[in-house]
Amino acid sequence: MSERVTPPMHALPDGEAEISLVVRLPWEDVARLGQEAGRLAAQMQRPVTLDEAVSHRLRSARPGAASHARPAGEQPAAVASSGSVASLPRLSGTA
Repeated sequence: MSERVTPPMHALPDGEAEISLVVRLPWEDVARLGQEAGRLAAQMQRPVTLDEAVSHRLRSARPGAASHARPAGEQPAAVASSGSVASLPRLSGTA
């Protein structure tokens, strides 16, 4: 019988939640995330981590999409279609 493992989740003071995951990505996707972090760092005028770049992209993918929980088994299109960064919606103004 396999054991179900739930990723650690923490409530944040600003009303959001933080979930820690381990994700295996091809180097090409890691490079894309680095480029995204570079663009975001230039825009924000400060260093940006890959984690922050991913969070920013997911938040800006569909405004309001995170405002409510989805029913069990339902996944956003970007997650259901593929595990690669290339499948994530692009930010406006990026190539």
